[in-house]
Amino acid sequence: MNVARQRFLEATVATASPAKLLTLLYDRLVLDLHRGAESFGRGDVAEGRTHTDHAQDIVTELMDTLDVEAWPEGRRLRDVYAFLLSELLTASTDGDAARVSACYDLVLPLAEAWREAAAAQASSPDPAGTAPGGLLGVG
Repeated sequence: MNVARQRFLEATVATASPAKLLTLLYDRLVLDLHRGAESFGRGDVAEGRTHTDHAQDIVTELMDTLDVEAWPEGRRLRDVYAFLLSELLTASTDGDAARVSACYDLVLPLAEAWREAAAAQASSPDPAGTAPGGLLGVG
């Protein structure tokens, strides 16, 4: 990655709201899952592991920053993250494209829901991000 692009990305992350950071993480998670499934599907296990390992890092970060007490479904989302971690670990170990694709199918609607929540928050006159705990307990 060139220096200018790296600086742009660092500035984007440094100045992003918690809701924007969450959507950025989900966008990258979706991308990693897509790339991981494709890589395993064509037999490139090393590349597939690179993507699924990065996806695991993202899910771990999402899990670590989730405040399960902030909203009623927090514990269920934590359980989804735990399931994803388990599936991705197995998929990475086995080079299992189908398992990564199943994770992709699970994450895609979550990513869209978070994008919608972030957009609603951004258009709200009193956004949830100003309250302690941020968007549904994230941030």
